[in-house]
Amino acid sequence: MNSRRAIAFGALIPAFILAASPTKADPPKIWEEFSGEKALAQVQRLVDFGPRPAGSEALEKSRQYIEEQLRHAGWKVARQTFSDNTPRGKIQFVNLIAQFSDESSTASPRAGAISRFATATGKPPLRPSSPSFLLCSHYDTKAFDTIRFVGANDGGSSTGLLLELARVLGNHPNLAHKLELVFFDGEEACEQFSDTDGLYGSRYFARELQKDGAKGLRGGILFDMVGDRSLDVTLPVDSPADMARDIFAAAEPLKLRSYFSYFDRELIDDHVPLNAIGIPTIDIIDFDFPPWHTAGDTMDKISPRSLQVVGSVALYYLAEFALK
Repeated sequence: MNSRRAIAFGALIPAFILAASPTKADPPKIWEEFSGEKALAQVQRLVDFGPRPAGSEALEKSRQYIEEQLRHAGWKVARQTFSDNTPRGKIQFVNLIAQFSDESSTASPRAGAISRFATATGKPPLRPSSPSFLLCSHYDTKAFDTIRFVGANDGGSSTGLLLELARVLGNHPNLAHKLELVFFDGEEACEQFSDTDGLYGSRYFARELQKDGAKGLRGGILFDMVGDRSLDVTLPVDSPADMARDIFAAAEPLKLRSYFSYFDRELIDDHVPLNAIGIPTIDIIDFDFPPWHTAGDTMDKISPRSLQVVGSVALYYLAEFALK
């Protein structure tokens, strides 16, 4: 009788051990990998350079920092350099264009175009690639003669967010291959937005893109002023309807829908030249920001939580909608 109990008890041991063994946790979803704190740290590094208007030494330092961060995350970067007349005279602008590094991809006209930018500036050519979607931000700050404008939110927050997106996406080559990251110079008008003042980088980028053929690009997201502590993303009323719907749908399962709404009018921003050449691009922006274009646009006005919200929703949208 005792031996039968021992056998019976022994037979239970494997099942008991199996039940008690820890199960391997599911890997985090890509939108869970985004860190608002890391994005905020990137913004701080940019703000530490001080005011960064187009053509300034501080903006060149910012450029070098952005390039370094992108390369560290596995992206190859090319400079798209051009000059344009402005109310402050002729200024040299530099867009930064990044594609994920992968020697196994096949060639495409877009890669050829970007390689020419790289060759013209002495940079090594980018890998052959066929990106189908753009992620964009402007990295310059508006020039002021009377105030010290460091643009923590306007110029800084979206650039820091895009650098953190680059880090996360670099761990997911299947998605990264489909993306092109663009950091626009000269978004800010020297005096007042017009057909010839402001959006210098995006207007030039769109013109060059048209020459090389933009049909392979299905769409894009522009990020601008996404760090406001009191976040309320206000999509322009002329946003591509299907993209706005999908952004809202991406926010819903993350329980972040309350942060996203429509603005009551159109906005002049870097998405406009892209939409004009047939690339549907949505502007993710919180335009309700009282310190806009004031000396008060400083680090204390932005938060890692706001960057986390926008970054998580953007990655959910890319993984579950735009790049499927």
